[in-house]
Amino acid sequence: MDLQNRVVLITGGKRIGQAVARDLAERGADIAVSYRGSRVEAEATAADVRRLGRRAAVIAADVGKSADCTRLIQEVVSSLGRIDVLVNMASIYGAVPFDEMTEADWQHNIDINLRSVFLCTRAAVPFMRREGGGRIVNFADWLARSGRPAYRGFVAYYTAKAGVIALSEALALELAADRILVNAIAPGPILPPPDLSQAERDEVAAATPVGRWGGEAEIALAVRTLIETDFITGETIRVDGGRHLR
Repeated sequence: MDLQNRVVLITGGKRIGQAVARDLAERGADIAVSYRGSRVEAEATAADVRRLGRRAAVIAADVGKSADCTRLIQEVVSSLGRIDVLVNMASIYGAVPFDEMTEADWQHNIDINLRSVFLCTRAAVPFMRREGGGRIVNFADWLARSGRPAYRGFVAYYTAKAGVIALSEALALELAADRILVNAIAPGPILPPPDLSQAERDEVAAATPVGRWGGEAEIALAVRTLIETDFITGETIRVDGGRHLR
């Protein structure tokens, strides 16, 4: 798919999402960004896109809710005229020991990390069919892609991200005849969390075969590749610097 004059929706527009938005806008795409609590960051992403001469829309939505996902897609089409690409990037991440996990903790993880992918896709597909095809790029996790939970306290997160991989495969089969390709990205160490100490950052880099954190440009490249391809579908690509090899 050529990105020129295409419309891309990114759920989650800060940090890595901002880099993805800039990269796609540089190649001629118009960008919509959804946010739940990070309005300032979403607006900054939209400003970057507009500086590149492309149109941008910023839409508030809780992608864990069906009505919000339906409204989100409708507002993208209303604002920008169509939707060609859906990047399901919205995610939450945090450790909760299993013995302390509540049903609400479990459901919140499932809603944001997995259910949102289904809800946004379900809302977007009819509009993609109208345009003769589309691309959906979901976000999993390198551990789920590798079949290794590895860290305690992430039962709900790991389960949800493993579900994203399965959902991507199933949707790829369902939607291939509509020329809608569905893939997923499984990031490893890309950007260190702001509260990570230098020693902890160095430890992660040392555990990664290439010896460093990846940086957001690697994710932008992977997203663009899965949009531009006309043949890859049902795939989950690890972007982890070889971390899964250790």
